[in-house]
Amino acid sequence: MTERVRMTTSVAQVLAVLLEDPETGRYGLELMQATGQPSGTLYPILTRLQEAGWLRADWEDIDPSVEGRPARRYHRLTPEGVAAASAELAALRAKLRPRGAAGATGFKPAPGW
Repeated sequence: MTERVRMTTSVAQVLAVLLEDPETGRYGLELMQATGQPSGTLYPILTRLQEAGWLRADWEDIDPSVEGRPARRYHRLTPEGVAAASAELAALRAKLRPRGAAGATGFKPAPGW
């Protein structure tokens, strides 16, 4: 069971990146580059998403001395997280859509607007 996550623009950015390819794990630096968020913003979001059941995180199985770098922790949405994130982002897009955006009002802005 997943818990509800408070949706902020930062959370929405992280979810949008993770939803681009839900089967692929993303490590922290990759997410920081994709979202433009600093680690102090990103990692608390990842922790909240994991605690809510939306995200799982797994350490890669490498030998750091052979690879020449530390092991990475890969984050990916759970199946429940994919469903919840998709629904939340769709609701957010609907809220942000200008009224009459579907053409219901017939309003057409003047050129230059």
